[in-house]
This record gives sequence, structure tokens and C-alpha cells, in this order.
Amino acid sequence: MRYDVIVLGAGIVGVSAALHLQSRGRSVCLVDRRAPGEETSYGNAGLIERASVIPYAMPRHLSALLRYGLNRSPDVRYRLAHLPRMSTWLFQYWLHSSPERLLEATNAMLPLIERCVTEHDALIDRAGITNLLRRSGWIETFSTPEGKKKALAAAKDVERYGLNYDVLDVAELKAREPHLLDAPIGAIHWRDPTTVSDPEALTKGYAALFTRQGGRFASGDARTLSQSGQDWSVATEEGAMTAGQVVVALGPWSDQIFKPLGYRIPLAVKRGYHMHYAAKGNATLSLPVLDFEGGYVLAPMAKGIRLTTGVELAGFEAPQNPAQLEQAEALARNLFPLGERAEPKPWLGRRPCLPDMRPVIGEASRHKGLWFNFGHAHHGLTLGPVTGRLLAEMMTGETPFCDPSHYRADRF
Repeated sequence: MRYDVIVLGAGIVGVSAALHLQSRGRSVCLVDRRAPGEETSYGNAGLIERASVIPYAMPRHLSALLRYGLNRSPDVRYRLAHLPRMSTWLFQYWLHSSPERLLEATNAMLPLIERCVTEHDALIDRAGITNLLRRSGWIETFSTPEGKKKALAAAKDVERYGLNYDVLDVAELKAREPHLLDAPIGAIHWRDPTTVSDPEALTKGYAALFTRQGGRFASGDARTLSQSGQDWSVATEEGAMTAGQVVVALGPWSDQIFKPLGYRIPLAVKRGYHMHYAAKGNATLSLPVLDFEGGYVLAPMAKGIRLTTGVELAGFEAPQNPAQLEQAEALARNLFPLGERAEPKPWLGRRPCLPDMRPVIGEASRHKGLWFNFGHAHHGLTLGPVTGRLLAEMMTGETPFCDPSHYRADRF
């Protein structure tokens, strides 16, 4: 069974790339070992994050590093045994977090962030799933004067990018989210982002659009990928799929393909957890709420109130550690009247990250027909459609809507 392109990975990034290639006349086979949207794309906070113009950098102030070093902060936790294996990556991340390099990363990511909402809008409309979309932004709360000072300073830093936000006092915050408890002393309402009530359903909706338009989804193991002459093939449950071009869009599993092919790309993972909760009584939450000091998000989802944690630095297959979620849950119960846990155990996900805070998008340097699209860090849901468009433009010879050299695979 032959296609123009095989896309490996049926998360939001791979599905979006498949759709954009398909819309440019390419026959596409999408391959994954699981159904679309059931891995990393399942477990996020549902933010299409137009407001995250400045990437998440590593803190460089000594006070912050000391605080994280104590390993008691709810937004970043680490496994001591894992740090030596991640030390080179962390040092590179620290270097790229300097003010000069962070500005470079911000400018590189800006064309993608600026288009994230409009690219999602186009696909959501075509897929007929606008019921999943909310256009009311999200809220960032702070509970201390120091937290307020830092949050307002961070907001001031992005004003030059034309973002819209409201600074809320306690009364204004309660007017917008009346069931929040009394812990916050104020908030910022970011109005440009959109949010979705079910990230898994969003990805499955895009995948359904892809198959309705003639695309093929096949269950298979990407690690069976092989090259013969000018062709690439991968084994699936329906037989071998063959194409002249292949896209690696496997998120945190992408190194299982590019490493055996000889590419040295410093891909690492930042783990994170989520849990769903009922709300007590008649309490409701209409917008996602980020606790600025706690580093977790409470988001109203189809399955309940979803609490998503910050970052855990641990081995890919390390056992779950309940400490971070338990700490975030204790803080969240002071923010909103959470009821009982709705699941027997937390969901654990892995964010694929590069130390210079931008993804890898483009053609591999030593293998004709091999293309990469991974490393979206905290913004896979946000950037899936826009990076899918950029990749498809590059693969089909169109003029890219932005300079793709910032994301080339050989930059390392």
C-alpha cells in the first residue's frame, strides 16, 4: 500500500501535519500504535496559548535556583537519581535561558504563537467540533503581594506583542469566577487564548476529518520504519505502508527513530500529571485558572475539573511519584472547592523539550524524504496546526509563511 507521505504519530502534531499535507493534494497514511490523541495530547490543560509569547525559560536568579534545589516547590520537582543523566541538557537549557538567547527564542517562536488560534479555528470549523471551543481566555491568580508583583511584571513584558489582558482585584475576580475561594488577592485575565473542554476529543475530531477526506489511519509500530532505495516503509496491522516521504511526529518518542538513524538531537522530557475531580455542591468553574505561585492549572473539562501539575524531571519510565500532585491538590483546595478524585490513579504524561525552547521542524540532513516535527514542549496542543502548516508548506515546495531556519534539525 503506497502513499505520498507516512506520518508517524497520531497526536495533535502528527494529525495536524497529516491534514495540512492532505489539503495540498498528498495521499497520507497516519501511523500510531494507539488511536489518535491517546498519549501526550490527551493530558494537557486545554489551552491554545496565544499569550505564551515568551518561552518557559530556566530560572537564573540564585534565589530561584536555591528554592528549586530544595525540591519542595509544587511547580518543579525532580528525582535526584535522574539529574546526572540530564545534567548536560539542563546546562544547555540554562545557557539558552540567558536574556539574549531567550529573546532570540521568543522572536523565533513568535510567528507560530501569533497564528496558533487562527490555525486551530480553521481546523475546528472544518471538523465540525466548535462545541469543544471556548473563546473567553484563562485566568492567572496570585495569592501574595510578591506573587502579584512578579505576575504583573511578566504581563508588562509581553505588552509590546499586542496581547490583551485585564488586571482583576478580588471583587472583579469573584465576578468572573464566583466560586473561587478567598486565597487569591487578585488575578490577570488573559483574553487572547482560546481553550477546549476535551483535548483528546479535539485530536480525534481532527483525525476523523482526515479519514473522512480519504486519509488512512493504520495501527503500527513506528520503530519498524526502514528505508529501501528512495522509499520508506513501516509495518502495520494492515500490512506494510510505503511512501517516498515520512514525517517523524512522535513527540517524546521521536528519539526512538532519529537516534538509530544517527541524528544527535538533544530531546528530553518534562513529565507532568493530571487528575479529574468533582466540584463540591453547586460550584462551577467556567475558565481555566493558573495558580501563579503554585504552578498548576485547574481547567473545566468534559470529565470534571482537571488539575494539571507543573514539571517533574525524572526518567522516562520511572514510576509515578504522588508528591507533586498531592502538593498541588492541597493548594488547589484553597483555590476552588474540589470534591473527590474521579479516577483511581493520576495520568502521567511527557512533554518533548529541546534546550533552546523551540521545536525541530524540517528535513533531515542525511536521509532523503525524512522529515521531523517534534519538540513542542508545553505547547503541543497550541502549536500542532500551525507547525503542521509550516511543515506541509516546506514539503510541498510552497513559500513558508515564516522563516523555518529557526527550527532546522541540524542547528545542534
